[in-house]
Formats: sequence, C-alpha cells, structure tokens
Amino acid sequence: MKKALLLIIPILIYSCVPVKIAPNIKDNKVMKAKKFKRQLPNQYAFIFEDPKEADEFYNYINIKYQQNDTNGDFYTPFKIGEKKYSMSFYETDKETKTVNLIPIVVDAKRESNGNNALLSELHTSRTGQWYIVITVADNDGENPLIPNHKEREIVINYLENLRKEYLNTSNYYDALFKKKS
Repeated sequence: MKKALLLIIPILIYSCVPVKIAPNIKDNKVMKAKKFKRQLPNQYAFIFEDPKEADEFYNYINIKYQQNDTNGDFYTPFKIGEKKYSMSFYETDKETKTVNLIPIVVDAKRESNGNNALLSELHTSRTGQWYIVITVADNDGENPLIPNHKEREIVINYLENLRKEYLNTSNYYDALFKKKS
C-alpha cells in the first residue's frame, strides 16, 4: 500500500499534463508563418504576442497608416528611408491544452462504484494566447525577412519599433500624430 501511495502522490501533485503548449514569445520571433500555424502563408514573418483585445492591431494600423479597411488580408504600404515595402498581418491564436488527472481519477472511482461522473467537463482545460503575424514584401515582391536578405535587420528593427509603439499606445491617433511630426 505504501508503494502505491508513493506512486499516486506525485501523480496527484503533477496532475495537469500538457498536451499542447502555446509558445511564449518574449519580444518577437521571425520564422516561417506556416510553421507557426498551418493556416498561415509559407513566408517568413515577424510574430509577437498580442495582449490586447481582438482587432486592436487592425485599428492601430488603420489609423497609423490611414487605411480605410478592417480586413487583415490587405497590404499596407510603408517606407524605411527611401525604400518602399508593404505588409500584411494576421491575428491568430494558439492554445494550451492540458489533461487534468484528478477529475479523471475521481470520475473513474465514482463510475466503478456505480455512480455517474460529475467532473467530466474538467477532464481537459484550454487556455489561449493571441499573436500578430506580419509578412512583408518589398517592391520587387521579395520577402526581406528571409535569412541573409540585405535589408532583413532594418525591416526587423522597423517592425520591432512598430510592435513597441502598438503595445505602448492606447490612443492610436497618437501614433498618427507621431508619424506626421
């Protein structure tokens, strides 16, 4: 019996077994969007966590670049120095899914005693994290985020500044006024 208890106690302590884990991106990550999430294009992209409400990034871009569209499939033109680029962005989520062992054990015990399961809704839990995925193209249609592209670092720095401005701005018209001055 003591050996069984020694086996059961660690299982109960670590009773949430992760099945899927949403990535934790501290600042940003540049990688193929399709590797991040299958439904995204097979292009290198600038990816960061979005702690704000849904459509906030769309509103920010629409105001900052004076766009009249709320659909993320459009391309937003921007310039770095004299070089012209366009970006497209996607708001996507990834979830963390865990299997909770304690409710499963309790329900199994109840069912073995001839009772109905009470905790079946708690067998798994899901939490999600939202991300912004930005793809970029230059005037020649090339993706400057690919490794070894001569303008890669310049574009990443621009997008990182854009990310910081977005996360630190609550009134997006401030971003519009900063752009004009």
